[in-house]
Amino acid sequence: MQSTAIHIHRHGDPSVLEHVQVEVRAPAPGEVQIRQTAIGLNFADIYQRKGAHGPHGGEPFPITLGSQGAGVVQALGEGVDLLRVGQPVAYFQPGAYQAIRNVHASRVIPLPDGFSQEVAGANLLRGLTAEYLLRRLYVVKPGDAVLVHAAAGGMGVILSQWARALGATVIGTVGSEEKVAVAQAHGCHHVIDYRREDFVARTLELTAGVGVAVVYDAVGKDVFVPSLGCLKTLGMAINYGTASGDVEGFDLQLLHAKSLSVSRPTLRSFIADPADLRRSAAALFEAVQAGAVRLEVKQRYALADVQRAHRELEGRATTGAPVLIP
Repeated sequence: MQSTAIHIHRHGDPSVLEHVQVEVRAPAPGEVQIRQTAIGLNFADIYQRKGAHGPHGGEPFPITLGSQGAGVVQALGEGVDLLRVGQPVAYFQPGAYQAIRNVHASRVIPLPDGFSQEVAGANLLRGLTAEYLLRRLYVVKPGDAVLVHAAAGGMGVILSQWARALGATVIGTVGSEEKVAVAQAHGCHHVIDYRREDFVARTLELTAGVGVAVVYDAVGKDVFVPSLGCLKTLGMAINYGTASGDVEGFDLQLLHAKSLSVSRPTLRSFIADPADLRRSAAALFEAVQAGAVRLEVKQRYALADVQRAHRELEGRATTGAPVLIP
């Protein structure tokens, strides 16, 4: 069976993304074959395209980027008995930029009745990331103040809503006046345009000089070290993305006075066990169905327009979650 796919044969700018046809074999034992209706587009895909880091380290070319999608099961490999043909599903496994593909059944999540495949395909990685950031790595408690960088982005809007539902006071930063309204509409109690205000001074002002319990940073180089000044005693700074570049070495003594903690986690570690993946997805779906988190698709791109999609995502021209449509 033939399928459309997007390959790269070298690392580089969006021009390295190539539209190809590939042969898709029958699913092996333990696999399911999915005809995708939506493919997630994430900043991690840009890191992989550039060869910065990610799950494709050392993998020979050609490489199929992406790690999440949703669609309908169209074939089952031997031994798969918890899924059925025709079932709508989402998954998390590298190699997503392909219309039809095989995925190990342990990485596949059945979608609840009525749950949009497009929404799941666009948001699964972000939703699972938000789950471990808010409920496991740092457990957000009622009364906590939290700082969410890039609060109008695909991750930021989920983190902000969910943190607010958990009882936190949410302070968000954005990079333009246009994005202030987006952040305000998605859970933020206070929004700081860091291009116009000193976000450290403003955060301390909003917390009466105490600081926040945790900083969620997807920006990296430009904001991480200054963000340490936003934390209260025993606070935690979590860098889970590097849109502005990697955080380079810094003086550990910056952590000493307030006994601060820092973390550079990856989702893969938190869902490596299939049982953890299922529990994380269940918590996400429950939060959505309860109305605590509203998942949206803000930009839609045909898979054939993947180069434009990468340019706009990398240029921070998107808000919310974009998706590729095969």
